Amino acid sequence: MTIDEALREAAGRLVASPTARLDAEVLLAHVCATNRTWLYTWGDRKLTAVQREEFQALVVRRAEGLPVAYLVGSREFWGLGLETSPATLIPRPDTERLVEVALESTPRPVGELLDLGTGTGAIALAFASERRDWQVIGVDLSVDAVTLAQTNARRLAITNARFFQSDWFSALPGQRFDLILSNPPYIAADDPHLLLDDVRFEPRSALVAEAGGMSDLAWLVEHAPNYLRPEGWLWVEHGHCQAGQVREALRRRGFRGVASHRDLAGLERVSGGQWA
Repeated sequence: MTIDEALREAAGRLVASPTARLDAEVLLAHVCATNRTWLYTWGDRKLTAVQREEFQALVVRRAEGLPVAYLVGSREFWGLGLETSPATLIPRPDTERLVEVALESTPRPVGELLDLGTGTGAIALAFASERRDWQVIGVDLSVDAVTLAQTNARRLAITNARFFQSDWFSALPGQRFDLILSNPPYIAADDPHLLLDDVRFEPRSALVAEAGGMSDLAWLVEHAPNYLRPEGWLWVEHGHCQAGQVREALRRRGFRGVASHRDLAGLERVSGGQWA
C-alpha cells in the first residue's frame, strides 16, 4: 500500500471527524517519523508492513474518538512543538488569542508573568518565547502536568519559564506579577460539549467548574489583585457566552480598561482588565 492509498483509506474510516484527512496525515507522519510535507512529496512510496500495521492501529483508536494529540504525544501551539498527555488539556488554536492579547497589553521589555493552570505549559512557554527578558512562572494543581510543562521547557530550551505545583496562588504567598493569565475550567457540568470525542478524553477537573462554569473565573477575578502589581493586567479565557459575566465581575472588583477579545471564530473568548 502506498502513502496516498493509506491516507485515502484512513480518511474514509475517519468520516466522523471533521478533520478526517488531517488526522490521517498527522498519524501517518508520526508513524513514518517525518512531516506532512514529506507525505505529499512521496505519496507513491510504499509503506513497510510494520508502518502499515502501526498506522492502522492508530486509525482504529482515532475512530474510537481518542484525540490525535494523545495518540502521537504532541501538539503544535504558537509554532512550538509541545508534548501532550492525558494528564492535561490539549492546547488549542483559540487559546493562542490569549497569548496575543497578553503580548499586546504589555509592551514593556521586562516583567514577570504568572500562568495559572498551566497544563502542558503552552501559554507560559509561548509568552516566554516571545519575551525572553521576562520571568515566567506556570503553576498547576496536577504534579503530572507540572512535570510535562518542565519537560517541554527543557526540550524547547526556553530558560525564562519555570513551573511549580500549586493550587492556584497557594504556593505564591507575597509574590506579585505584572501579568496574570489563565485558561481555567469554565464548562458547566451539564454542557453537551463534554460528550464530544476529544473533550471526553481530557481531564474533567481541567474543564468543568461549578455555578454554570463561572466559579473558577469569579474566584480568579476576586483574588488576582492580591498578586498583581499596580497597573498589572489579568486576562482569562472563558466560554463564548460568559464574556458579559466576566466583564461585570472585573468592573465590580475594581479593574479598569475592562475588555473582551474575539477568537478565530469571532466569538468573545478572552476578557480582562488592568488593576489600578
